[in-house]
Amino acid sequence: MNRFLELYAQRKAAATTQFKGRGARRVRCQTCQMPQQHCFCEQAILQDSDCGFVLLMHNMEVLRPSNTGRFIADLIPDTYAFIWQRTEPCEDLLALCQQQQWQPYVVFPAAFSQPERVHYKVELKAGQKPLFIMLDGSWREARKMFHQSPWLDTFPVISINPEQASSYGLRSRPIKGQWATAEVAAQLLAMSGEESNGKQLAQRFSQFTQQTLAGRNC
Repeated sequence: MNRFLELYAQRKAAATTQFKGRGARRVRCQTCQMPQQHCFCEQAILQDSDCGFVLLMHNMEVLRPSNTGRFIADLIPDTYAFIWQRTEPCEDLLALCQQQQWQPYVVFPAAFSQPERVHYKVELKAGQKPLFIMLDGSWREARKMFHQSPWLDTFPVISINPEQASSYGLRSRPIKGQWATAEVAAQLLAMSGEESNGKQLAQRFSQFTQQTLAGRNC
């Protein structure tokens, strides 16, 4: 069950207007959102993983073809997807975090977090698995989600320290420390001892970026 695709279908059905962003006129695969001639759905093979991911998505991010968080759900079975709302907490997400098998972490740069919340490595009790909560949206939207979600304040923040700018060039100019959701997830998988899964996700992200940029230049 791909929970991102379920959320995407619900959001699309509820939309009152069509998405008008860049690339909206392209004929796309309805599953991977790539231009039809570059569909790579056959490569979306679920892997064994002890990690869980939550895509806490800005309302508009769900419909953006440039979204990369969806690639996590292609590979990692325990990937959940919810729409963020400013006025109320996500009760389904909070219920998920209460399950004893999970150790939730909010994924966000240390520079924008309270120092006492920040962790740089995964620390688990016996029988627990990491549940990485990804704030999925543009950088501006993600910062808003982080600072306007007090119901997430009880969870530790986990941060990675990228040494270079993101290779993601589909939106704005990459800035050091601001990576695409799939790039961050690949690093978190490697940090959790799942190097092979991290490499597969990074490769999927790289292929998506290269093919999308190539299509823009056609």
